[in-house]
Amino acid sequence: MAMQFTPDGVCLAHVRRVTDNRPLVSYCAVRQADPTDGHALEKLGKEARLGRYRCTFSLSASEYQMLVVEAPNVPAAELKTAVRWRMKDMLDFPADDATIDVLEIPADKNAPSRTRSLFAVAARNDIIRQRMAAFDGAKLPVTAIDVPELAQRNIAALLEEPGRGLALLSFDEGGGLLTFTYGGELYSSRHIDIPLSQLNQPDSEQRQRYFDRITLELQRSMDSFERQFSFITISKLVLAPLPPEVNLEAYLATNLYLPVSTLNLDEVFDFSTVSGVGPAQRMQCFLALGAALRSEDVTQ
Repeated sequence: MAMQFTPDGVCLAHVRRVTDNRPLVSYCAVRQADPTDGHALEKLGKEARLGRYRCTFSLSASEYQMLVVEAPNVPAAELKTAVRWRMKDMLDFPADDATIDVLEIPADKNAPSRTRSLFAVAARNDIIRQRMAAFDGAKLPVTAIDVPELAQRNIAALLEEPGRGLALLSFDEGGGLLTFTYGGELYSSRHIDIPLSQLNQPDSEQRQRYFDRITLELQRSMDSFERQFSFITISKLVLAPLPPEVNLEAYLATNLYLPVSTLNLDEVFDFSTVSGVGPAQRMQCFLALGAALRSEDVTQ
């Protein structure tokens, strides 16, 4: 079971991969729960019968930093220690107080020299300890901690055209998240500091300014990606589901050189076994659904 905590509650999703078919959603819901409150999590666990699942949860954008670093030339067993040292002047908190993980960025297989780069994810130890203590108190087993970039990558992998890269853009109250993927791998990501509520306001002039900012961020990000990863051709920009009144797709389609479309989650996932899950709830659970693509099956 994947869990994504938001200001409005917790989004939960469980997905089963089905051979040659859309991934089957067996659970999708938005509930109220404080991720730091073990009693609230215990109540949620009983209501949703979370004890049947291996649980994962995603950190929110404010709880971690994700940086690109050059891969140190060290044995694999020493990699995280070397990356921690490399990040010590890049973090806004002491590296010794961080939990760190790494993810390799694939290099161009045809390049004469392959400089390896890594995504390095760092979160404060006290945030991880507090969250894990709440889950332990609720007697909910946690098998993995995720970040939104990787959850979004999982969905992008289902949308890619063979031999082409994909840009995917989503918004929630933490802001916008732009990812570039190719061959099911994450190559680049960028946060856009505009929460969804700002795109949904009635002031059309203010909304226009936000749309302009988003367009500029996208253009800069795409130009940078093309320079850095010239061996990848991005086929299109896909928007995660947004409230219909936002209408960002129409604006971007007239201001970007790439084809732009909005993702229909029903074309990607099979929701036939869950009832009462409407478009708004599916939109809220976008990242939880992506994180659930890496989750294990029911344990009992």
